[in-house]
Amino acid sequence: MSRPFRGVFETWREKSWIRKAISFRSSIYGRVVFIIAGSLIVVFVLLNLVFRSIYIDFFNRTISQSGDHISSIVEGSLYYSMLENDKAMLQRTLDIISTMSGIDQVNMYDENDFLAYTSASTDLQNGRNPNCIECHADLSSMFSNKEKAYRVARNIPDCGIQQSESSSRHLLIRQLILNEPSCYTALCHAHSIEDEVLGSLVISLPLEELDAVVNRSAKEFMILAMLITLLLVTFMVIFTRKKIKNPLNSIIEASEAVSKGDNTIRLDINSKLLDDMRMVSVAFNNMLDNIDTATNELQNWSQQLEYKVQKKSEELSAAQNELIHVERIASLGKLSSSVAHEINNPLSGILVYNKLIYKQLNSAEFYHPKKESILKNLKIIEKETKRCGDIVRGLLDFSRKDTEDFEPIHLHILIEETCKLMTHSIKIADIHFVTDFKARSDHIVCSPNQVKQACVALLVNALEATQENGEIVIRTSNQDEEHIRLEIADNGSGISEQDLPHIFEPFFSTKHDTSGIGLGLSIVHGIVENHKAKLEVDSELGKGTTISIIFPLAGA
Repeated sequence: MSRPFRGVFETWREKSWIRKAISFRSSIYGRVVFIIAGSLIVVFVLLNLVFRSIYIDFFNRTISQSGDHISSIVEGSLYYSMLENDKAMLQRTLDIISTMSGIDQVNMYDENDFLAYTSASTDLQNGRNPNCIECHADLSSMFSNKEKAYRVARNIPDCGIQQSESSSRHLLIRQLILNEPSCYTALCHAHSIEDEVLGSLVISLPLEELDAVVNRSAKEFMILAMLITLLLVTFMVIFTRKKIKNPLNSIIEASEAVSKGDNTIRLDINSKLLDDMRMVSVAFNNMLDNIDTATNELQNWSQQLEYKVQKKSEELSAAQNELIHVERIASLGKLSSSVAHEINNPLSGILVYNKLIYKQLNSAEFYHPKKESILKNLKIIEKETKRCGDIVRGLLDFSRKDTEDFEPIHLHILIEETCKLMTHSIKIADIHFVTDFKARSDHIVCSPNQVKQACVALLVNALEATQENGEIVIRTSNQDEEHIRLEIADNGSGISEQDLPHIFEPFFSTKHDTSGIGLGLSIVHGIVENHKAKLEVDSELGKGTTISIIFPLAGA
């Protein structure tokens, strides 16, 4: 294809109506319309042909029956004249017959097929030739049998009996004149008994009016059939548009909406839809419902997976921090044990000699102007030495991991003994103290002294954090059948979020204005770890702190 023609073709294809026509032809709806229209047109043509064939056949049978009646009448009218051989009467009868409506002319031929009588005028100047055989054919070729026969002939331009320029048809009826006893016994006839056929009678009936009726009926039927076909095509187009195209368009629009992310759209299902379209619509809606369900499940799974991953990450981070903390505590424990043993002996010696010097200087025999000042300094040395001793003992307790003194015991008993030890301090601090033992099972395997030490350390911290008229609560509960939960709660100052991750680290203390050394909670943490228990802290600055120890029950 040359470039100019290619450009014209591309321009032609770019026209919107051309694209629509091509799209319509290639669509299901377009093909259905074309098939229906083509089928109806074929049916129309076939019906028209069948109707015309049946109608013409009926018409031919009708005119044949009419021809029978006419030929019988003509033959009966001529019978007496032929029997009497009255030529004048025979001619008058033919003239009278020719004036009858529906009869063109009547010709009578002899036994040699020569024209003997005719109802037509023999004035050849008027262009009429009564002998149709001269124009068409001889009788033997036109009527091959020896019986009564019919033939429909059409006037030809040079036909002698052509009366007008228009071409018309006429029916030729040949009635044989057979020899009868009344003929060969009559005195007037010269026919012998051996003559079988005496002649023939040919009657010409015009078919112009009947042909006009047939043509008019055929045209009317064609117009009616075309109207019916057009109505059927219109009805089928509207029907297919409503029942096929519109539902398909709805499905296409819904599919495009779903492809753009709108999963809320649904097809309208009603009783007017075709069964196939209803099934497709129901299947489409079910598919969207399944997609929504699967999407929601995927979102839920994604959220759950994200939550589980986050939770596992937090657990791993907590476990990592716990491992780091345990390793740090273990390292500090070993270091503290070594340092404590090395420092404990010199401190003991310093304390002993300090007491000895204090006793000697405090006697009445010794006098010095600065005696009181020296004794005061010795007391300070003794106090600080004892404080160092307490630190050393704390370091030893921090590094101790004894499990040899574990024994089964009721936790409530240990708590009551601990409360008795702290009763005096609690009364002095004027703090409301409450115990709430709800645990049904409190039998644990532990080191009683270490558990008491941990409880005392926690109560001391609670006393120091709680102001006058505050409240400290000790409660127990069974969170399941294998554990007991011990909670020590106060409504004191609480712990800030920045300090909360570091409270169990050795030598970390929030008591900046007191003499705390920062080993109390570290020792508690070590005791809890030594008992395979769990330690939880819930604190809010200004509202108080709750520290929980979860012990495994005996036999769990």
